[in-house]
Amino acid sequence: MKIEVLGTGCTTCDTVEAIVKEAVAMSGVDAQVIKVSNRMEIARAGVLMTPAVVVDGQVKLVGKLPEIEEVVEWIREMKE
Repeated sequence: MKIEVLGTGCTTCDTVEAIVKEAVAMSGVDAQVIKVSNRMEIARAGVLMTPAVVVDGQVKLVGKLPEIEEVVEWIREMKE
């Protein structure tokens, strides 16, 4: 599973990355968490606001902090 955290390096984006990494650890799923800060790559994902989270190509969150339980649920959904 590939999880991308899209953000330009702001504190909120770093917090989202930490939440995603913790959710991956909690779920026990083998997932690669990648931080994407290149504005062109973010735009290619169709995202206009950051932070954003993309799980296996699906945009799951844009412009806010997720709850850790929410991220764990995305991971479980994509695993099925």
